[in-house]
Amino acid sequence: MFTGIIEEIGTVTRVEPSGDGVRLTVQAPLAVSDAGHGDSISISGVCLTVVDQGTDWFTADVMRQTLEVTAVRAVAEGTAVNVERATAAHGRLGGHIVQGHVDGTGRVLDVRPGAQWQVVRISLPADLAPLVVDKGSIAVDGVSLTVSAVSDADAAEPWFEISLIPETLAATTLGSRAAADVVNLETDVLARHVQRLLSFSPASASPGVPRITNEGGSR
Repeated sequence: MFTGIIEEIGTVTRVEPSGDGVRLTVQAPLAVSDAGHGDSISISGVCLTVVDQGTDWFTADVMRQTLEVTAVRAVAEGTAVNVERATAAHGRLGGHIVQGHVDGTGRVLDVRPGAQWQVVRISLPADLAPLVVDKGSIAVDGVSLTVSAVSDADAAEPWFEISLIPETLAATTLGSRAAADVVNLETDVLARHVQRLLSFSPASASPGVPRITNEGGSR
């Protein structure tokens, strides 16, 4: 599990075919300073497992499914990526609960510079739109952010906006994002659980399990 607080910007140094996936090597000195074989490290929001490492780099395998649903499919040698080690159980939850399980991708629609921040508008897949709310949490390329605006519920092309402070612009790859760039999106895990619960009709609930209704409460 992660918190969406990026620890360093790493650099992809090698992309090698591996079966129907790829093997990535990432230069990230801080991340590997206390990493071990099998540890989890988030790369731009995608949870990867360390399979090899050196003094300032690590290697991880990326399976085909991950390539199909995330922006990792477009990385190449020299690509900058956001890096975060898995959170320690005794650590502070500085952002929000981020699993590193990307729901899909969005495209940067607009970047509006401000005096002290940037407002970025990002497209949102229609199936994810109900999970994103104004003032709620979302992870964009692994960065924990607060949604500052959302499109109307009946919008033909859903979108959301985030407001990036100078620290986020400097400490993550979001500072270099421009219109048409593709980013990884992970919605709030709590919202996904609620959506799943509400998808079950009362008749399909298992015996002894409280049935959730849209009117609120259980019966």
